[in-house]
Amino acid sequence: MTRHLRRTALLTAVSALAGLALTAAPTTATAAGPHTPARQALPNQAPSLRELPEPPDAVKARELLADLVVADEDDVPGYSRAKFPHWITQYGTCDTREVVLQRDGQDVVQDDQCRSVSGTWYSEYDGLTIDSASRIDIDHVVPLKEAWRSGASEWTTPERRAFANDLDHSQLIAVSAGSNRAKGDKDPGNWKPPLQSNWCTYSRAWISVKATYQLTANPAEAAALSEMLDTCTV
Repeated sequence: MTRHLRRTALLTAVSALAGLALTAAPTTATAAGPHTPARQALPNQAPSLRELPEPPDAVKARELLADLVVADEDDVPGYSRAKFPHWITQYGTCDTREVVLQRDGQDVVQDDQCRSVSGTWYSEYDGLTIDSASRIDIDHVVPLKEAWRSGASEWTTPERRAFANDLDHSQLIAVSAGSNRAKGDKDPGNWKPPLQSNWCTYSRAWISVKATYQLTANPAEAAALSEMLDTCTV
């Protein structure tokens, strides 16, 4: 049953990627930021990418957290970022990174290669507003190595590719390079966003991804997630 649920999520992600590949790439965009409603997509843009996926609310997140398998996680040998191919082409000349930069930024302008040449981005983790795409990282909310040691080591390469480029769930977000690199591959038991005001959203997103992909959580991680959910106002 667990493997069936995970495969369903992965197949959904793979199908979404295939559909996007048929869409023409935009050259300019005014993207919805993390604090504003998504704007109407233009005809040559992929509508499904215009909104940052919303994680489940706090009540549902607690239910999902209670259902996660809690177990110690070993540092499974064999990990390599290359085993999670990214950033892949989503449509036209746009890869996953450029799609997220467009989606999460304000007044983003892209060149004919889909590169973000101007715009501003608000980093939810540390509250910085950044005006250069070169100073933005696309964070995997559940890091690739964390996924590896909590179940993804048993996946196929196509399954890991779908996970690493998942635009349908709350797994990818544009944040400051500094906050992303401070986080590294740490789970919430070892790292939380510096802005406590982001703990509610971050924990809900983390739990949602772990539940969707049937990944385990270690005891300290589960306890930290519960603490972070306490900051939510329901």
